[in-house]
Amino acid sequence: MIAVAVSGGVDSLMAAYILKNEGRQITGIHFRTGYDTKSTEKSIESIAKQLDIPIITIDCAKEFKTKVVDYFTETYLSGRTPNPCMVCNQLIKFGTILSCAREIGASELATGHYARIIKDNNGSLHLLKSVDIIKDQSYFLARLTREQLSAAIFPLGNFTKTEVKNMAKKAGLQPVANNESQDICFIKGKTYGDFLAAQTGYKPQSGDIVNKSGDIIGKHNGLHLFTIGQRRGINCPAPKPYYVVGIDPEYNRLTVGSSFDLLSTGLKAININWIIQPPDSAISVDTRIRGRHIPVPSKLYPIGRKTAEIIFKKQQSAVTPGQGAVFYRGNEVLGSGWIEKL
Repeated sequence: MIAVAVSGGVDSLMAAYILKNEGRQITGIHFRTGYDTKSTEKSIESIAKQLDIPIITIDCAKEFKTKVVDYFTETYLSGRTPNPCMVCNQLIKFGTILSCAREIGASELATGHYARIIKDNNGSLHLLKSVDIIKDQSYFLARLTREQLSAAIFPLGNFTKTEVKNMAKKAGLQPVANNESQDICFIKGKTYGDFLAAQTGYKPQSGDIVNKSGDIIGKHNGLHLFTIGQRRGINCPAPKPYYVVGIDPEYNRLTVGSSFDLLSTGLKAININWIIQPPDSAISVDTRIRGRHIPVPSKLYPIGRKTAEIIFKKQQSAVTPGQGAVFYRGNEVLGSGWIEKL
């Protein structure tokens, strides 16, 4: 039996539909995060009826809060920029949900992600980009371990988003969550700043805005409102726009500079999750430093098995501590680490 994580959107709906059409025995799992809308909760029954499959609902609110939301808040308040989707895929979807799937007798968990997994002649698994390069979500799956990948199925990896929508229409299937939001799922109807300011025990504090020379040129209303590379909200008049180039929570100080000041020759990656065997010496990779970033040619120099220095062939802008750096060779994901400055 295969379990399918069902959200109510067209992607998970079609992932389940494709597997069922292949003759696989499937059960849907819908998980509550504590930030769900009531309309989606009530409409999951519609998905079960359309697909004629059982769907169980599990409550992951506690785990989601401690493993994803608290991580998001703590990372932001430390002056870094979190990536909750990468953490959720690793710890919730292929952590808590996969464990639940196994408890009900499923050996694998399918999701509506746009990515591919292949097994070579030696039995080794490889995580690849989707055929739909625009929709590709391999970046957000790069924290999955080889063990997790061995239990993962991505039925949509060989289709484009347009093809998936057309297949759903042709089959007469109706998703119950029609709006494909690019926002973080637990922050709805408010800004990141408003969400963070509302967290228990946090009191935003104003502080100095300084230039690269250390001169005070303004005041900010809380470091949680900013991330590296940000231009809006600085409110310091100047002949050319300022960008956030540094966040210092110890001194509650925001450093701003020009677009040139955002350029970096490379980064340090920590806590690397290798999908391939960890390299013993320098290797050439293409490095993606955020979800919509085009991977760039780089040289990776390992420092032990969990840390590496990455030097870009061409300087990159807004390399942001806390975000994920994902290493590719062509279409294949080799591994990923969390970004630190060199």
